[in-house]
Amino acid sequence: MIIKTKKYQLEHSTYKKFALENVVRSWWWAFLVPLAMCTIYAFFPKQIWIPITAVVLTGLYIGFWWIQFSGVIYMEQSKMLFDKLSYQVDSRQIVVMLNAKQGMPIPWEKIQDAKMGKDYFLLIVSKAQLIHLPFKVFNSQNEVKFVESILKRKGLIK
Repeated sequence: MIIKTKKYQLEHSTYKKFALENVVRSWWWAFLVPLAMCTIYAFFPKQIWIPITAVVLTGLYIGFWWIQFSGVIYMEQSKMLFDKLSYQVDSRQIVVMLNAKQGMPIPWEKIQDAKMGKDYFLLIVSKAQLIHLPFKVFNSQNEVKFVESILKRKGLIK
C-alpha cells in the first residue's frame, strides 16, 4: 500500500523548533558541564563567577544551534526542505515528491529517529534534515495508523 499525502510546506519556525529540540535531546550530555559547574559552586559559594559562567555557557550553546538552524533556512542547498512537497510512504521508502514526476526516495534505513506527537510525525534524517508530517496532510485516519505501524515495525517509535 502506498500512501500519497497532500502538499505541505514546512514553516521556518517549526523547523527551528524541532531541529533545536532534536539537538538538545541527542546532545543532552553537553548540559552536564554547566551542571558540574553548579555542583562545584555548592562547595565554593563565594565564587559567583561559577554559576554566571554556567548560565552563559548554556545560553551560548543553545544560541549557537539556534543560529545554525536559522542559517539553514537561507542556504541554497536546503531550500528544498521548505518547498511545498508531497510524500509517498510505503514499507520500503519515503518518496519526497517535488511534483508529479520528480521525487527523491529516502529508504527507511536513512531515517535515524522518529517521533510521534499528538498531531504529527517527525522523521529525523540527520541533525539538520527533518521530515515533518502533520496528520492533516494524510487523507484519512487509516493512513495515519498505517504510517504509525510502519514506524513501529521499523523500530523508529515504540
